[in-house]
Amino acid sequence: MLITIFSLYLCAMPRPTKCRRIFYSPDFFFFKPAGVPGKNLERVNMTLDEFEAVRLADLEGLYQEDSAKQMNISRQTFGNIVTSAHKKIADCIINGKILKLEGGTINMPEEKNFTCCKCNHEWSVKFETGRPEMCPSCRCTNICRAEAGKELPDAKGRKRGFGQRCCGKNFNNNNQS
Repeated sequence: MLITIFSLYLCAMPRPTKCRRIFYSPDFFFFKPAGVPGKNLERVNMTLDEFEAVRLADLEGLYQEDSAKQMNISRQTFGNIVTSAHKKIADCIINGKILKLEGGTINMPEEKNFTCCKCNHEWSVKFETGRPEMCPSCRCTNICRAEAGKELPDAKGRKRGFGQRCCGKNFNNNNQS
């Protein structure tokens, strides 16, 4: 009898969450409606792996299979994560809630890379240090995250992002102003 109860207990236990690889740490962790005090609003927590899934699928325009490979998870899991994230974002926008980014079972590289848009100098900083103010080489403030190492070599996608990146590189094939 004891073995049967124990085996039922083991069958009901969920599998442990696989560590998800993310390549982007957000600069901001709270988003709320303007003009409303935060103490009057409900909070919705979004994990950093959900944030990364939205970044890859919606901003970078990668297909789910390529995004899943980059995050080191299955395509089905990626689809579940991005669906959950979309619901949370919609809930916050439609119902006027605070979106808080935190937690998740993640694995981040120890450094993030930046590029100067003026002199093309590339450098790395630790993830915990935040975004640098200026280029260490020419002191220019027009800097952006370097794309090297963030994409899979054969990654395909829709590339529907928000138009231009900070260095004038388009997400789209057509040139939009």
